Amino acid sequence: MNNSNSPTLKRSLPLKYVVFFGLAFMAPTTLFSTYGVAVHSTNGMITTAYIVAFIVMLFTAYSYAQMVKAFPNAGAAYTFTQKSLSPHIGFLVGWTIILDYMFSPMISALLLGIAMKAYFPLIPMYVWIILFIVTVTIINILGIKVAAKLNMGLLFLQFGTLALFIIFSIKGLLNGQGAGTLFSILPFIDSNINMPGFLSIIPILCFSFLGFDAVTTLSEETKNPRKSIPRAIYLVTIIGGLYYFIGSYFLQLVWPDYQSFKAPEAAYMEIAMYIGGNFLISYMLAEGIMSSFSSAIASGTSASRILFAMGRERVLPAKILGYLSPKYRTPVFNILIIGGVALSALFLSLTTAVSLINFGALFAFTFVNISVIAHYYFRKKQRSLMGTIRYLIIPLIGASLTGFFWIKLDIYSLILGGTWFAIGFVYLLNLTKMFRQPPPELAIEQA
Repeated sequence: MNNSNSPTLKRSLPLKYVVFFGLAFMAPTTLFSTYGVAVHSTNGMITTAYIVAFIVMLFTAYSYAQMVKAFPNAGAAYTFTQKSLSPHIGFLVGWTIILDYMFSPMISALLLGIAMKAYFPLIPMYVWIILFIVTVTIINILGIKVAAKLNMGLLFLQFGTLALFIIFSIKGLLNGQGAGTLFSILPFIDSNINMPGFLSIIPILCFSFLGFDAVTTLSEETKNPRKSIPRAIYLVTIIGGLYYFIGSYFLQLVWPDYQSFKAPEAAYMEIAMYIGGNFLISYMLAEGIMSSFSSAIASGTSASRILFAMGRERVLPAKILGYLSPKYRTPVFNILIIGGVALSALFLSLTTAVSLINFGALFAFTFVNISVIAHYYFRKKQRSLMGTIRYLIIPLIGASLTGFFWIKLDIYSLILGGTWFAIGFVYLLNLTKMFRQPPPELAIEQA
């Protein structure tokens, strides 16, 4: 349990910075880079797919908001399940959710390296990747306020991208480009929908909403976390959802024939050239680089806090993972470790990393929904009519949805994620002497 000598993070963040942090982690402009592949899988019903993903995530966001009121701690999903279900389940959830945050900076580094290599073909890609990771690592070491303020500026650029794209789209549509109209059901309905293909893309789109989960890792650094963090969770989910709905709607309208892209992975570039020429392409590429920075800073911050929470209570090695810099009040060693993992961008494929992240996210989401039922409905006996709706029915729907899409992951994701889970399970067996004793528990700071 924590004592007075245990390291604690500093409460310094107001609500707006927490919201900006979550949106930065979400990196909403990934809508554009993933559009070509996603729209093909949904048979053109890309906006409907985002709406489905939003509904799935809204149920889980609700559960996160309820749990952070009970446990405003940096451990997030790890803490929620540990305290509500069991320390053993909590450890395994924490172990799998680490995948999300540890590999997210690597994905950002890889995407940036690919973009910069295209711009400067004579400079090796590894140079850009290393420079990127070093820069992000230094920013995160300097402190949460530095990272939050930088992310706020970069985030405004991402919303500027959407605004600029909408302006060019409206101009093009009014001039007869694309569908030639501002209002259409084209992005919502397709009579030839392939339902298995449509459902298979939902887990990937759910990953686009991960920012609401990330804000819970800032609970110990947020002012009045029991009030601010739930608000931030809802705001991040709703604002991100609106970004995806509006952006995907106009992407579909200005290029209705989604099967005609020369390269689906770069479909947004063809669309940008079509409606805005070189100016819009250059702006979107430059902004994409900036969004890589904001996402990597946010995900690196979250990963370091989860490792800190587990290290502080000796679930993982405390001397390294539970250490805070006296000067910057940041978990320096954790940030350096995450930077080291991000260097796997030099040899690991994007497909592998995304597979690992999807497994960890949906696994954790399912158990956070179940945690609401265990904590409020059973332990706190909130069983009135409203209590049954809020603490049994809503989280049960959330758990069913995330569990369904978790088992719908492709076999590659299940094998890689299952392997990581098995490693954690073996470590847990050793830590608990074959379950003869509980793992160290994460103490909860009483705000």
